[in-house]
Parts: sequence; C-alpha cells; structure tokens
Amino acid sequence: MTSSHIFSGVSSISLPAAAAGGSSPLTLREIVFFLKMRWPWMLATTSVFLALAGVYVLTAQPIFVASTQLLVFSQVNGSEAQRAFAEDAFLEAQLEIAKSNDVLGETAKTLDLANDPAFADKAPSLQDKAKAWLTGTLHDGETEGATDAAEQESLKEGKTEPADRVVARLQRLAVLRRDRIITRLRNMVVLRRIGRSMIIEISADASSPRRAVEIADTLAKQYIRKNILMKAEAARQYSAWLEKFVTEQQRGLTEAANALATFKSNPRDQFKLAELQSAADARRTLYESTLTQFTEAKQRISYSVSDATIVSPATAPLSRARPRGGLVVAFATAVGTGAGLMLAMIRHAGDRRIVRALRLAEAAELPFVTQLARSEKVRNGNSACFLAADAGSGSSATYPIIPGMAGLAATVAGLRRKRKVVIGIVAVDPGSGASTIACELAVQSAESGCRTLLIDAAAEKPSLSSSIAPYSSTGLVDVLDNIDLIQTAALPLTPTLTFLPLGRMRGVSPAIRLSSGRTQLNFNDLKKDFDAIFVDISAFSTSPDANAIAPELDGVLVVTCHGRTSIDDTVEVIDGMRNVGAEVLGAIINKSPLRMQS
Repeated sequence: MTSSHIFSGVSSISLPAAAAGGSSPLTLREIVFFLKMRWPWMLATTSVFLALAGVYVLTAQPIFVASTQLLVFSQVNGSEAQRAFAEDAFLEAQLEIAKSNDVLGETAKTLDLANDPAFADKAPSLQDKAKAWLTGTLHDGETEGATDAAEQESLKEGKTEPADRVVARLQRLAVLRRDRIITRLRNMVVLRRIGRSMIIEISADASSPRRAVEIADTLAKQYIRKNILMKAEAARQYSAWLEKFVTEQQRGLTEAANALATFKSNPRDQFKLAELQSAADARRTLYESTLTQFTEAKQRISYSVSDATIVSPATAPLSRARPRGGLVVAFATAVGTGAGLMLAMIRHAGDRRIVRALRLAEAAELPFVTQLARSEKVRNGNSACFLAADAGSGSSATYPIIPGMAGLAATVAGLRRKRKVVIGIVAVDPGSGASTIACELAVQSAESGCRTLLIDAAAEKPSLSSSIAPYSSTGLVDVLDNIDLIQTAALPLTPTLTFLPLGRMRGVSPAIRLSSGRTQLNFNDLKKDFDAIFVDISAFSTSPDANAIAPELDGVLVVTCHGRTSIDDTVEVIDGMRNVGAEVLGAIINKSPLRMQS
C-alpha cells in the first residue's frame, strides 16, 4: 500500500452504550482527562504571560527607593485616651502638611527638578496613569499637557501680541509646569506613620539611588522648614495681638495708678482706697503677665523650634525596588495559569470535536466505540509484499500494521457470530483512515482462518485498488454487469483473503447500483463462498453511497478522526443511515493519541 494511506495504531477500548442525555458528575478521571487534553492551552497562555513579564522586567526602568524617618513631638495634655486621640489627629495633620503643594514645590525648586530632563520630561508611567484614572485626574492632566503644548507652539510662532499678554502667557506656562512637577513628585513619594509611634517615614522613588536619597532628605528638610515657618507665623500673629493687648493693659494700669494716687492725696474712704489699690495691683499683675507672654512670643518668632526632627536620614539603596523580577514572574505565572485554565475550560465546553469514546457513545447511542492510536508502520504498495502470497513462505509481511488491532477484530468476530457477515466501513470525512481499517480488519479475519473478501466500493482517490491492485483491468464495476467476471476480477492475496478492486468507474457509482437490486452481484450469494465480507465505502461527506448501500449490508462501522471530526456531524451521519434502515454496529475513533485513550 502506498504512503498515501495514513495508518493508525490501535488500542481498542470498547465502551457500553450510556443512557442518552445523562449527565455524569465531575470525577478525578474527568479532571485528569481535561488536563491531558488542554494542557497545551494552559502552557501556551502561561508562556505568553511569562514572556510579557520577562520583557517588562528587562525593559522597564529600574526604580530605587530611599527612606527618611522623622520624630514628631506633640505637646498634648490630658488623659491617656485624650492624648492618643489628639496625637492621631496631630500626626494626620502633619502628614498632610508634608504632602502640601508648598513643601513639594520647595523640594522641586531646591533640587531644580524643573530643569532635570529625567524628571520633568519623563512620560507618565502606566502606574501613574492608573492612579490618575482612578482618582479622575487623567483627563485634567491630558488637558493641561495639551494646553501647555499649544501655549509653547504659539510662542514659538512669534505672533505679535501685547507685552502684558505675553507675560501672562509665560506666567500661565510656568504655573502649569510647576503643577505638573508637583503632581509627579507627589506620585513619587509616600508618607506613612510607623505603627502607633510618633515617627513618620518619608519614602521617595527615583530612577537613580542618589536622586531618591536627595528627594527623601530634601522633602524632610522642607517639611521641617515649613513647620518652623508656620510656627513663626503663628507666633507673629500672636505677638501682634499681644502687642495691642499690652498697650491696652499699660493704658489701664496707668489710669488705675493715677486714680489711686489722686485718691491717696485726699483719702476720705478707706474702703474706696483698698478697692483702688486692689484694682491697680490686678492691672499690674495682668500687665506683667501679658508682657512676659509678649516677650516669649517675640522669641519664638526669632528662634522657632520645629515639631519634628530627623531621626534617620536616607541612605542609598543597594538594589532596585521595582520591578521585582521574582514577584512579577510569580504574578505572571499565577495569572497566566488562571487565564489558561479559563480559556481551556471555555474551549473544552464549546469543543464539538470527537475526543472521547464515552461522549460519542452517549450522543449516538452506540453499542461500542473503539479508539485507535497512530502507528508509524506502513505496508509497501507492492501487492506481493502487501500480504504474504504464500502462507507457507514464513513471510512476516502480514504483521499487524496497527498494534492492538486484534481487539477490534475480536469485536467484529463476535458480530460475525451474530450473522453480521457483510460489514461496511464508512468514514464521516475523507482522510479518516476508513480504507486502512477495512483492509486491516480483512487481514485479521483472514489470519484467523476465515474465508474473507475485501471489496473496494469507494470511488474516491486514493483507494485500496490503487494500492493493492493498481494494474487490475476488471473489478466491482464489471462484476455488477457480469457475475462470471468475478473469477478474474477477484484477486487471491492469501489462501483465505480475496480482494475485489473497484474497476474502472463509468457513470453511477457501484454502491448506488448495488442499492437498486438490478445487478448480477448479490451479497447473499457471496456469503456462500466467504465467512466475512468487508466493504470499503466512500466518505459520507463526499458521496451519498453510504445511505444507498448501507441497507444492503448486515451492519456498518462508522470511522471518525480524533480531534477533527465533529460529534454533531457524526450523529447526523448515524441518524441518516438509521433512517434508511441501516444498522450501525459501532464507531471507531481513529488517530487518537495514546495519552487520550480512556
């Protein structure tokens, strides 16, 4: 037989017919089968995610993080619960001050970040865009960027405008640029309270360790400076109020002293004198107290002390903080495996191809379904080598071309004992190996000692006739008109195996002519001379021969291709043959991988 025929190995697994429409619970065997069937999907999806993760890790700009720690002093009095509540509120306020535009703006100004191309001209990262999108500021940022570009383009064009409008435009550009730098810097720093302590940690990330240290330390210093300025401004306002209050108290003290001196010069009422003396002393005490507070306020303006001090300045990080290769790879593996599993489940649920014998047996209500595996063995196209011409020659040419074919042959032998002598083999789609299976069944039957006839009724190419008897001039087509020609048309391949080639096609196919009953060839007459007759029929999807000849046979075996033939098409073929009165004995899933047999 020529290499145009695809031979498949056999591992026969016959399954009993299951109740149609029954749903079986998920079992470990089903899970194992699913993994065996769909592991390439999961592996491919995971590999894609890992590849993307690898590209990201290799191409992403490294980010280094440096941290500075500040100790904040809170002068809070009261009970322990009151102090705890007040300290929490005080620290929250300090964190907001440290993240204010003033502190961030002074930090950017001190480090001259506006003129740093690596910072000012850096495109926003995907993480920054995600943050902006979640906070609803993405559109605003894009609008500002577009406005900035439009303003700069307008200035470059050199349009004649009044000086005041040009100055206003430049100021607007400066404000937009400053706001973008502050926003970007805010995305680069993280401020948090360490546990329940009074320590604030300032973390800054940058593309270089040195820049990360500079940003963290400068931000801490600018926060302390802001704190000092705020306290000085508060002291200045308090001092201004105290100054007015001291002046008022001094005026009142002078008035009280004058009234007391005037009364002492002409004392008439000792009680009145004591009252005036008491008022003058009270005025003096209040004046002296206010004067002391005023002096302290003046000192706080000149020598303000911050509420925070640096505990630990930032140190240069030894390794990058992002991207974390191990974490990215682990995350990509988990997501890829999950996505692959989901895609595999979707594919498995919607896959209508035949991959399992049990599913086909339940859908088509078949007595048995056999799976045949691939085999690398092939028979030679030479008819002398195709089968042993001499049974006594000891030739090994009749070895089973499909390992395990004996299992399927034994099932067919059991059917033969039920008087299923004439068996047709038809494929749903061409290329499924129906001709090879018909040939091998005939070989196995002949080797068991049964007188076997193999008939080629398939009008499609390539055929058994072109492989076994390429030079035969007569065949089935001729025998239909003249039964006497069977003596010359039928070729004895072994003492127990005879082959009837197709012959030269003329008009209607032999299968259609056999169904008419007006031919000289009759299967009942052939049964007298042969114990088993196997008929190779054209594929159902390419020819109507199967429906025509199947009712004339004792039974039909339907051949499908693993992973290619649709289960819906197969059920339709089987139902069609049953509708015309044919008996479908079972089905064969050909070219099935060994790992998929179950």
